[in-house]
Amino acid sequence: MNSFSFLQMMMLIMFITASGTTKSGVVVDAQTSPPIAPGLSLTFYNSNCPNLETIIRNRLRTVFNNDIAQAAGLLRLHFHDCFVQGCDGSVLLDGSATGPSEKDAPPNLSLKAEAFRIINDLRARVQRACGRIVSCSDITALAARDAVFLSGGPDYRIPLGRRDGLTFATRDETLRNLPPPSSNASFLISTLANNLNLTATDLVALSGGHTIGISTSCGNFGGRLYPTRDLNMDQTFFQNLRLTCPANNTINTTVLDIRSPNVFDNKYYVDLMNRQGLFTSDQDLYTDSRTRPIVTSYAINQTLFFERFVFSMIKMGQLNVSTGSQGEIRANCSVRNPTRSSSYLSSVVDDNEQQEVVEGESAAF
Repeated sequence: MNSFSFLQMMMLIMFITASGTTKSGVVVDAQTSPPIAPGLSLTFYNSNCPNLETIIRNRLRTVFNNDIAQAAGLLRLHFHDCFVQGCDGSVLLDGSATGPSEKDAPPNLSLKAEAFRIINDLRARVQRACGRIVSCSDITALAARDAVFLSGGPDYRIPLGRRDGLTFATRDETLRNLPPPSSNASFLISTLANNLNLTATDLVALSGGHTIGISTSCGNFGGRLYPTRDLNMDQTFFQNLRLTCPANNTINTTVLDIRSPNVFDNKYYVDLMNRQGLFTSDQDLYTDSRTRPIVTSYAINQTLFFERFVFSMIKMGQLNVSTGSQGEIRANCSVRNPTRSSSYLSSVVDDNEQQEVVEGESAAF
């Protein structure tokens, strides 16, 4: 295991001291939560679907008790939705006569089929309880939040009121906004900054989602194994992966976090410090001098990671959202409504509430 030098530790302490602390000693930014996008609200469904979050959480608790692997699938679904034309549920749409859907684009072929079924099941349960007033994109966002919490991560409130998009993105747009796992930190930083207005800190925090889940194909990281070992990969880790992937094109699965693959914690960053990150897009966050200090701070302080993860998730979850009379509320998350229906969703949000600070129910991020 890599160890800190005295100089590295002193620099980290100076960084923490300069950043400011809470009463518990956890580093925070001056603004601890991103602003709420116009049209969204923390209390959006309080009057017309007050049991919304309970319905979703109770169902997912049962799902994860049977198969905790579904948590990572639902979390990735939210990521892949928001990164491509915003959090509008477009990744849920099946293809049509106009062309292949986002689901059919190469970066989305690894999304779990069961994750799509779970979202439609939640859609049906919520609709039975409240009518067609909750969007599929809001359900997807809530499912991702509960995937984090129910696998051991932070619990937090998210703004709601998204509407479902009417179209899915093209293949080119999907490819442009979902960088492959072979990407290095420079490419990731520039892509997220230019396309999504996300920072390097957001990148490292959101990458922590890889603390749960698996890779379904050796091809996602085979370039690090063949023809020779990536020198940024630990030798023992390399040897074990070669057993899992005896050839570059082997279709075998392996976990993303070797220390606690089914628990949402900060061990992913410990993996990176030990050169045991699976993808280039993971390990290069520790290799690159711009992101290495962030990785280190999360590896030694899980509370800090939870706080920053929550901040970045809320920020990402509001990318290019449709609200008010935009879009629609799908009856089936996989298919557009047959005709443009009248608005099912109230768009009235108190002006003061849009400025409300979003705080987790626990010390999380």
